Amino acid sequence: MSSPKTPPAVSPAPKYRPETRLVHAGSLRSQYGEMSESLFLTQGFVYASAEECEARFKGEDPGFLYSRFSNPTVAMFEQRMLDLEGAQAARATATGMAAVTTAILAPLKTGDHVVAAKALFGSCRYVVEDLLPRYGIESTLVDGHDLDQWRNAMRPNTKTCFLESPTNPTLDVVDIGAVAEIAHLGGARLVVDNVFATPIWQSPLTLGADVVVYSATKHIDGQGRCLGGIILSSDAFIQEHIHTFLRQTGPAMSPFNAWVLLKGLETLGVRVKAQTESAAKIADVIATHPKISRLVYPGRPDHPQAEIVKKQMRGGSTLFGFEVKGGKDAAFRVLNACKIASISNNLGDSKSIVTHPATTTHQRLTSEARAELGIGDGFIRYSVGLEHPDDLIEDLVGALEKA
Repeated sequence: MSSPKTPPAVSPAPKYRPETRLVHAGSLRSQYGEMSESLFLTQGFVYASAEECEARFKGEDPGFLYSRFSNPTVAMFEQRMLDLEGAQAARATATGMAAVTTAILAPLKTGDHVVAAKALFGSCRYVVEDLLPRYGIESTLVDGHDLDQWRNAMRPNTKTCFLESPTNPTLDVVDIGAVAEIAHLGGARLVVDNVFATPIWQSPLTLGADVVVYSATKHIDGQGRCLGGIILSSDAFIQEHIHTFLRQTGPAMSPFNAWVLLKGLETLGVRVKAQTESAAKIADVIATHPKISRLVYPGRPDHPQAEIVKKQMRGGSTLFGFEVKGGKDAAFRVLNACKIASISNNLGDSKSIVTHPATTTHQRLTSEARAELGIGDGFIRYSVGLEHPDDLIEDLVGALEKA
């Protein structure tokens, strides 16, 4: 029996809006014309001849070689993400931290210098502060909001600047365009972790960033199912620095995880918009609660960087943070009293999550370093899920009474 004709790959025109690209971009159909993306659980690939195999390995014949290098399902995820982000090229990784570490470390060598904002996820600070110096790569941490500190930290050997915005966990917002200009004047590239904003609300590449990284584990999956990461940039950066590094060191994304993430992307816009609306509503309700000394939510007029939020973000966030009066004990009472929101260290899930950063994601920092970043012992990070916002409000307000 003859094989059916292979339908063409779906590649939406740029005129299509993000919601359409999230559903269709990058799809590759096999000869069977399946509706859902195919899951290619294979380590290797077969070649029609030894000559074709040689040409494939020499890069003269396009195609897949080995799933540590590339895989059809992973390639579909990469294509969909770069279409959404507006990048030229992308490489998926096993985890978000694999993406961060690769994007920072792969282009550098002994004698280079990195400038990074102090307000980073704990593991990111480890990479910058502890890992890079082991290989003779110096680093300087600065207040991300102080542009003079960025300027003063730049050196002739500065090759990379790194920041996240909004920051984890205090949701501060850094002026990406201004930092990009400083980096470029100094001959450096800017790498931005865009996890908290998601590609729905912020596009760092259009603001001047050179590289964008995501933990796809968060909103992109959005349902607590798998790990993943991705690096997006120019063709030149990916080919010169990232492709070979990933190929030779092996932090490859599982094809199964890529398939799960493709399914997550289909609903990313719907989920993020609904979660953002709920987060804004909850933040407004608890902002004046007597048990809270501080609330931070991008999009509120009282956010410390409200003008920057308006300039570079299309929406707020699915997260907000607040400081409970009474320190750690009071914060723990609130966490333990939440009946809907679960205590976890993840975020961006369809289920609401409460986190105590001082004892989890940022516990390795000194108390002085946490205080400098605004991470008090009473600070709670709240990741809003898809539950009804009124239920979440009742749950959180009731929990705050326990503080």
